[in-house]
Amino acid sequence: MTTEDDWRGRAGPWARAVLPDGQELDVIVTSRERTVDGAWWYGCEVLLPDRWQGTGGETKSVAVPTPVLVHPDHLTPLPGEDYTAVPTTGEVAGRQWLLVRVRVPAVTGPEWRLHRRDCWQVTGEPMRLTEVEARDALLEERAEVCEVCRPDRTLRHG
Repeated sequence: MTTEDDWRGRAGPWARAVLPDGQELDVIVTSRERTVDGAWWYGCEVLLPDRWQGTGGETKSVAVPTPVLVHPDHLTPLPGEDYTAVPTTGEVAGRQWLLVRVRVPAVTGPEWRLHRRDCWQVTGEPMRLTEVEARDALLEERAEVCEVCRPDRTLRHG
């Protein structure tokens, strides 16, 4: 049996979740995962009421943490909470930039082209890069910029 005080003392930042019917409630964020389509989903625990029954038949109301997944459009960080320690997983977690070998490399210049993850120009089997790796590839001139998705416009603001 978990008491409300036990649950509230757990590690993890609080956030405000909006339910499908528009109600809002505070949740504890336990994880975040990036799915193959690039969307983030947050693992959270919601404190819900339940009945506890003792061995002698006595009953009382208790709070039970219940796991839910929340899309970021329905989750608002609360001021003062630190989300940096939330465990992050997923096939493409943090790797949202694609490096693709240029089919016909120029005589001079890089033989790689950097794209955003959602660029329609990507063909073949791209190499996934983190933001730091993508920025380094551009700074060190190991890759040229895709003229369609222009990843340099986003990367220069990071």
